[in-house]
Amino acid sequence: MEFRYQIIFQNYPLLIEGFWITVQVTLIALTLGVTLGALICAMRLTGSRTLDRLAASYIVFFRATPEMVLIFWGYFCVPLIFQMKVSGLWTGSITLGLVTAAYLAEIFRAGIKAVPVGEVEAAIALGLKAFPKWRFVILPQALRLMIPPLVNYFTELLKNTTLLSGIGVAELALQAYLLGGQTFRYVEFLSAIALIYFAIIFPLSLLSRQLEHREARR
Repeated sequence: MEFRYQIIFQNYPLLIEGFWITVQVTLIALTLGVTLGALICAMRLTGSRTLDRLAASYIVFFRATPEMVLIFWGYFCVPLIFQMKVSGLWTGSITLGLVTAAYLAEIFRAGIKAVPVGEVEAAIALGLKAFPKWRFVILPQALRLMIPPLVNYFTELLKNTTLLSGIGVAELALQAYLLGGQTFRYVEFLSAIALIYFAIIFPLSLLSRQLEHREARR
């Protein structure tokens, strides 16, 4: 079989359109995930047993349920239950955002818990109030520890956007599949998007590994 790379360039506008939809889904899910994840993390750190159990239940549910099942449930069941129309793009983005929040909440909590107790006790001994204690002592150290797993999870989120093809969202993977069906050149288009994902994710994976090694040496 001859590999016809020219057909990729002839149809690149549709691939670019799919790529930007992938970026849009990723940004929506990440924004929701960071915001809700921070709230869930705060619930686990309040010291309230009720809030901690609620947050823990949320985390367990969304981490234990396959993303594809949640996406299908949101797309097919929500309209039936609430008698409303839903957009595939927004349904998928919000679903991935809810899953992202469960993972990021644990990353945030682990980063905060990893700050040495002595640092916190020293801040209290110096008479720092809650806000400056978090602003100048806890968060700077916690954020440094969070960066490697955050970068690593971002790559997972980017790969999970391909699941939205199952509900007809024309992100990069679905565009490649449709173009392959129209031209009967699946090898070219699927190989092209595989290289695109690799070009984005592999450098991020290397960055995450380097950051983890740097933290390990400290």
